[in-house]
Amino acid sequence: MKTAIFITARTKSTRLTKKVLLKVKNKTILEHLIERLKLAKKPDLIVVCTSNNPNDTVLVDIAKKNGVECFRGSEEDVLDRFSKAASLFGVDFIVVTWGDELFCDPEYIDKTIDLFKKTNADFIKCNELPLGTYSYGLKVSALNKVCKIKNESDTEVWGGYFTAKNGFKVETLMVDDKELKHPEIRITLDYLEDFELVKIIFDKLYKVGKVFSLKEILQFLKENPKLMDINKDCQKLYEANIKRLNKVKFKKQ
Repeated sequence: MKTAIFITARTKSTRLTKKVLLKVKNKTILEHLIERLKLAKKPDLIVVCTSNNPNDTVLVDIAKKNGVECFRGSEEDVLDRFSKAASLFGVDFIVVTWGDELFCDPEYIDKTIDLFKKTNADFIKCNELPLGTYSYGLKVSALNKVCKIKNESDTEVWGGYFTAKNGFKVETLMVDDKELKHPEIRITLDYLEDFELVKIIFDKLYKVGKVFSLKEILQFLKENPKLMDINKDCQKLYEANIKRLNKVKFKKQ
């Protein structure tokens, strides 16, 4: 069985322009994410999954520079992009993260793969980590089935395809470390306020050649709780946008 991390990334972002190319400590957000994901021990490869839009060529260059694979596919149909990338690289199970989730936790990527090996689930979710640090697991055979039965070409928000119907086996990865179980904390990157918090975290914790841990981030925020006020209003905006985009349509059987 071959497993991979797929990083969904495009330069076409509306809420925070070209957010994956924003720089902190002389590296792009995408580069920091790749560094963190390389700490995961279980995946066989990392693939930056971007689009055929010429503006996204810069992401291909970043992938090559940082020693990971890259795939270019549909600009809007993310699931089709995943399916074709999985076919190209011969992958059986994918752990999906996003280019703006620069604090995605590698330990829980490994745990996602372990849970798949134990349960053979079609879709694995984890909702107890801070927003911006968890990932989703996808069995490629289930992904390919969804690509055949979905009736929507824009699949930017796609989790509902696996939880809505059609008998997919869904598992939830539980967080067993109380220090990490903080779903109320937002450390993703969608808005300028998010970026302000990201820069403060890097100013405090970043050291060249070292990837600071999720536990270190949460300890820093625990000691400085007012920092979380910086982006506290972003979550409602984010949830409203996700609700707007969450279109789950299947072909008539």
